[in-house]
Amino acid sequence: MKAILNTGGTMEQGRVTKGGQKMTPEYRMASGVCRINPADWGAMGKPDRVEVSTEVGGVVLFAKPDENVKKGEIFIPRGPWANAIISADTFCTGSPIYKNMEAVVKPSEGKVLEAGELIRQYYQS
Repeated sequence: MKAILNTGGTMEQGRVTKGGQKMTPEYRMASGVCRINPADWGAMGKPDRVEVSTEVGGVVLFAKPDENVKKGEIFIPRGPWANAIISADTFCTGSPIYKNMEAVVKPSEGKVLEAGELIRQYYQS
């Protein structure tokens, strides 16, 4: 499914982050999530996990239906999972573009990596 990717902070992600728990399974459950409109999620077969791909790369996330997400859009909380697929191009603003990025979402049997695993895989050269 083609979708528009938006990212941002959530209360749960912020609570875990500010509590100093970024390297815990709780952080993965709060931030390693792709929120999807229930109709879109149903059309994909109600998967437990999805792979979200952009021009930058792809990442496996837990799939969560969310009535607050518009049809044709997805939302990923701030964190290394979102950062793995957003463009680093700042267009001279000093901040990456966290909203309105084109993405492809498909069901996945892949593993949602813990934060440390994800960082080692995506960010260490």
